[in-house]
Amino acid sequence: MKKIGVLGAGTWGMALARMLCNCGYEVTVWSALPSEIDEYSRTRRHRNLPGMVIPDEIIFTEQIEAACAEKDLVLFAVPSVFVRKTAETARPFIPDGQLIVDVAKGIEPDTLMTLSQVIGDELNKDGAHDHVRIVALSGPTHAEEVAKDMPTTIVSACKDLAAAEEVQDIFMNSCLRVYTNTDVEGIELCGALKNIIALACGISTGLGYGDNTKAALITRGIAEMARLGRKMGCREQTFAGLAGIGDLIVTATSVHSRNNRAGFLIGQGKSVPEAVKEVGMVVEGLNALPAAVTLASRYDVEMPIVNGVDQIVNHGAAPADIVEQLMSREKKPEMSAGNR
Repeated sequence: MKKIGVLGAGTWGMALARMLCNCGYEVTVWSALPSEIDEYSRTRRHRNLPGMVIPDEIIFTEQIEAACAEKDLVLFAVPSVFVRKTAETARPFIPDGQLIVDVAKGIEPDTLMTLSQVIGDELNKDGAHDHVRIVALSGPTHAEEVAKDMPTTIVSACKDLAAAEEVQDIFMNSCLRVYTNTDVEGIELCGALKNIIALACGISTGLGYGDNTKAALITRGIAEMARLGRKMGCREQTFAGLAGIGDLIVTATSVHSRNNRAGFLIGQGKSVPEAVKEVGMVVEGLNALPAAVTLASRYDVEMPIVNGVDQIVNHGAAPADIVEQLMSREKKPEMSAGNR
């Protein structure tokens, strides 16, 4: 029986922990919050996944060593802003060569590293983790649906295809279909940027706009994402896949989407702190904005939707004014000269 450690007891970490346990693996879940460990081990319910029963076989622990030592796989499922600190805390208990899966989505604003890069960077600060294998798992996967065993697809991404395939074998079952991709940077870039476009879609709905506007934002949003990806050396096909347009569609349209919900509240006139408080969970699109704006500038890529969201969220711009700016931009062809 494979032994799996899950770092983080949020909705996505717990939905995956349940799924992996039901697949016959021994699962240990760690949280930095003792109150979560106590609540979930006692009630076998998750406050944000009310329909899900946590299997009795899942072990909860306050000791990160118990979730890392002697594991076949360690799953990082903490919010993006806590990934580096979690890797630092886990480092003494993770052996070199460990298979690690990251399901958090974001880009570190100071270093502009993707989260798999953050994990690798932090683990190797002792010079003894050169051979850890880190796989990014990303796609259109709302925890609320995975927790109910609804059919879902996802991408296992790593430059080391053998590592990606090993994760594919562990996670694939009758409810979760897993594909592989070696363009890990493209996969992770999609995971971070799609949350920002979903914020934009939510804002448009909050302003009272309809499906035409949302379709335009999704379509032009993926164009922005792919433009940046090409400049960064990513494969364009990745942005047309599950972790790109697939994850963007679900995040921009679903009732389960925190980013869509937060954007809706902002569009209705609530402040960013008010919107985050009402959503009640981490809104990763807000965390991704600083790095996205910096990357667009560094690679000289035009990203008007991303920049418009940044103006609203971080600089106090009125959403209606940003819409007017987007609609009055200079005329352009849809396709670049090389594609016509």
